[in-house]
Amino acid sequence: MLAAETGQLVTIKGEELRILSPHIRSKASKVLSELHAFGGVIVAFSGGVDSTLVAYLAKVALGNGAIAVTAESPSLPSSELEETRRLAGQLGLRHITIRTQEVEDPNYVANPANRCYFCKKELSEKLKLLATQLKISVIVDGTNAEDLRGHRPGIAALNEEGVRRPLAEAGFSKAEVRELARLLGLPNFNKPSMPCLSSRVQYGETITPERLRRIENAENLIRNITGVRELRVRDHGNLARIEVGRDERRLFFNEELLNSLAKSLRQLGFTYVTFDLFGYRIGSMNELLMPNAKFQTRNL
Repeated sequence: MLAAETGQLVTIKGEELRILSPHIRSKASKVLSELHAFGGVIVAFSGGVDSTLVAYLAKVALGNGAIAVTAESPSLPSSELEETRRLAGQLGLRHITIRTQEVEDPNYVANPANRCYFCKKELSEKLKLLATQLKISVIVDGTNAEDLRGHRPGIAALNEEGVRRPLAEAGFSKAEVRELARLLGLPNFNKPSMPCLSSRVQYGETITPERLRRIENAENLIRNITGVRELRVRDHGNLARIEVGRDERRLFFNEELLNSLAKSLRQLGFTYVTFDLFGYRIGSMNELLMPNAKFQTRNL
């Protein structure tokens, strides 16, 4: 069940994790001990590497006391929802899907700079309701230590609702999350980050299900044509700004390809189609909020 790696051993309730780095081993032991002490948890499960690692460790520590829960909403690409179901089955997790209605909240739909607060508030409230029904007292998510930096209004909502973050509390960086996931044989250890579709919409532009579907269709189209892995189609109203991983920009250096993509995205409703020369960087929409800040322009 667990990856066979030489190195030091962590044991909880008879389960063994063999990992190479004593540093990561110590952090993994802390997470497992904390999860085991909870007795049972709901894991906010998005299908990304962070929440997958937490869900996996919760399964190790708690067995059937770990329940992975995914929120189904227009802001989650349908392919990602299917991926959570596949992953949960592969890892032997009990998996529940709930519906959230953030797109019906006028505060969220207005798309202010703290939009994520309203989304995480809706999600955590629905998770708390489910936890009460299941008689589980603790909700955890995949937030890592690096996620606590920068403009993160959703963190405030999670704090207010008492959602725990074992990875962040143990000091896991994103690179350490990926490394442990790799050692454990998790299939998505190198999966690019995939925040919600609303994160592609310029602040102040109204969030609608139709707009989110347009973004999802645009990204699916570009991926299918180019094979690019790291991709965002940023929606600036009538303008689409394509960001791809810096080492993948070369995939677009073809006139026929650019013409084809421009035509296809205009058919989806964009008037202008642009290619961001900087390439993908985390939270590029926040550059409008902090124009003097230095933003990362490398892949993570």
